Formats: sequence, structure tokens, C-alpha cells
Amino acid sequence: MTSPLQRAGVVAAAVAAAEAVFLLVHHAAGVDLTVPGQGSVGAVAVGAIAALAGLAAWGLLAILERATRRGRTIWVITAAAVLLVSLLGPLGAATAGAVAGLLALHLTVGAVLLAGLPR
Repeated sequence: MTSPLQRAGVVAAAVAAAEAVFLLVHHAAGVDLTVPGQGSVGAVAVGAIAALAGLAAWGLLAILERATRRGRTIWVITAAAVLLVSLLGPLGAATAGAVAGLLALHLTVGAVLLAGLPR
């Protein structure tokens, strides 16, 4: 079973990866991640949302592992479904660049959490 310290590291890695993608998209490529009615997405929001997603994913995984023998399998299926649904959100961004950047952020956080948490 994975230790809490390892899982905390995975959540931290998801936040760091999201911030790296944000820096590449926003600063290096010059894309403004704007969603109409929501405003621009900044580095603080990226880190906070990645951390919240990671902590929620970890919490659900812990509950499922205690509640059933197939907790990890159920979690992977659930997490993949949540990631797919989350990809609908960026489609409402203001520009094609913003859509691509926000999709990259969602996929990055999802990939890190899916690859790291259930180990």
C-alpha cells in the first residue's frame, strides 16, 4: 500500500506539473487563459485547483480502498471518467489557444494523479 507521504508527493507533483504547463502556455507561448464570464486563469488558481483535485482524488481513493477490495480499480475508472467530463469545461474558453492550454492543464493534472495515486 502506498504511504501518505508518497501520495502527498503525487499531489505535489500534480501541482508542480500544472504550474509548469501554465508557465509554458501563458508566459512562453503568450496565451491568455480566459474563460468568458470567469475571467483569466492565473498561476494561483492553477495551483489551488490542482491541489484541490489531488486532495479530493486521494480522499476518494482512501475511502474506496477501505470500503472494498476493488477500491483502486473503482477509483481508476471513476478518476478517468471525471477527467473526461472535466475536459468539457475548457471548450468554453475565449480563444483556441486558451482551449488548448486549459485542456493541457486538465490532462496534465489528470495524468499525474492517475499514474501516481493508485500505486
